[in-house]
Amino acid sequence: MKAFVFPGQGAQFSGMGKELYDSNPVARELFEKANDILGFRITDIMFTGTDEQLKETKVTQPAIFLHSVILAKCYENFNPEMVAGHSLGEFSALVAAGAMSFEDGLRLVSARAQAMQKACEAEPSTMAAVLGLDDESVEKICAETEGVVVPANYNCSGQLVISGSVESVKSACENLKAAGAKRALVLAVGGAFHSPLMEPARKELAAAIENTVFNTPVCPIYQNTDAKPHTNPEEIKANLVIQLTAPVRWRQSVENMWADGGREFIELGPGNVLQNLIKKIAPESVTEGRQ
Repeated sequence: MKAFVFPGQGAQFSGMGKELYDSNPVARELFEKANDILGFRITDIMFTGTDEQLKETKVTQPAIFLHSVILAKCYENFNPEMVAGHSLGEFSALVAAGAMSFEDGLRLVSARAQAMQKACEAEPSTMAAVLGLDDESVEKICAETEGVVVPANYNCSGQLVISGSVESVKSACENLKAAGAKRALVLAVGGAFHSPLMEPARKELAAAIENTVFNTPVCPIYQNTDAKPHTNPEEIKANLVIQLTAPVRWRQSVENMWADGGREFIELGPGNVLQNLIKKIAPESVTEGRQ
């Protein structure tokens, strides 16, 4: 079975989507529609912007969403049998699979980015990558560390990202290294995504999600919150509402897709992060990417 997967924040690069815009009339029309919806020319920043401009959350998230979704719209004989997306990529996956419209998806992603930016500014927070330690040990040390620090991204075996307040994350990193982690490295991110500190953003986004029309997708989407396949619009909405404060269960999602027959994984969007993770999770899988 063929699975399409969609990357999250951090995969952006200057020039992303330009070749698609220049070569495909359908892509050009969708990019221009996005400029109108957002109220600024995001294409100018995507195609010629600096790394600093692309790192702005209000730009980064819609840019990656647009690149991914427009690739899917222009993909010849796009007929997914299962889809999944990493964090932000879940919105791309939902639009690609027909669970919501391009316009609604873009509006939600823009609202999500702005809500997350506000939450990040309200309290200093961060994330850290932990390598070479099993999930249970990381979970235990996070639970025993004072303050807010939780597992945020289950990326693959031996690679987990934690998230929380700056001091708690730093303290947890020291404890994790003492427990045998090969690395526990604080990341250059805007805030504590997928942690309780995103609760103000979750509340703000929940209202927008509730007011958006969701349809039955053309195939199951394996959602971040429980790593299970969903086609029921109400279940999809409920999982999307809690996504910002819940961990991304990417390893478990890929394991479940493999168990359900997924053998070929195609990443649509900037970078190849998901292909690399999938090869570690399901070594016998076939992976490729389009960007």
